[in-house]
Amino acid sequence: MRKAKLFGLLVIPAMFTVGCSEDQDVNPSVDLSASKSALATGNGAPSGAHYGLNIIGVPKGKSATMDGNNGHRIFVNLDGNSKIMLAEGDDFKVLDANGTDGSAAFQLPNPDPENDGITEYSVWARALGKPGGSSTMTTCAYDPIAMEDVCSSGNVVSVRSKGKSTFTNVSRDLLYIYADLDGDGTDERYPLFDDRLEDYYWNYDNNGLKVLQLRFYDQSTNVN
Repeated sequence: MRKAKLFGLLVIPAMFTVGCSEDQDVNPSVDLSASKSALATGNGAPSGAHYGLNIIGVPKGKSATMDGNNGHRIFVNLDGNSKIMLAEGDDFKVLDANGTDGSAAFQLPNPDPENDGITEYSVWARALGKPGGSSTMTTCAYDPIAMEDVCSSGNVVSVRSKGKSTFTNVSRDLLYIYADLDGDGTDERYPLFDDRLEDYYWNYDNNGLKVLQLRFYDQSTNVN
């Protein structure tokens, strides 16, 4: 099965675990030991194996080359816009961690090859860091017919409020574009890597959010 291939590496003996407190859980890792039948984590996320990715806002741009190191983090501007270019692949991998120069790159599997509204995996997000920051994350792509970029009518708005931060399922907005490309007045659904669009990316508009934590779980979400 496809899911077994995507997350098959998660069943090997544990070397890293995700068991930190909210403020400590800033260096994500693949949870190799958690069981899907375990109790809920208490932070709103599902229990079980997952791939973790931190999107980290920094006040100063980074000049180092950060491609090919496959760390579980991407750096973006603390204030302003950054692009995270998306590439289709068999697993999850950071291809370019430096988004402060305009664009980073992240690899992930096709979330819904049949476009039936049932995802192959799910994405959960929460805001971390000093209270007060926020970000807006929107899925976009290039429309070769209109010869312009098109962005989804939906997005993920993350706000770091005071108190405990909890995860929210953001699969609908990060794995699909909802847009009226045929001009009939109704938004159609386009999953990531649908061949009607090209050059998919997440547009990350940051307003002081230090960390947006994403987790990718081997669990389906019905977005219908």
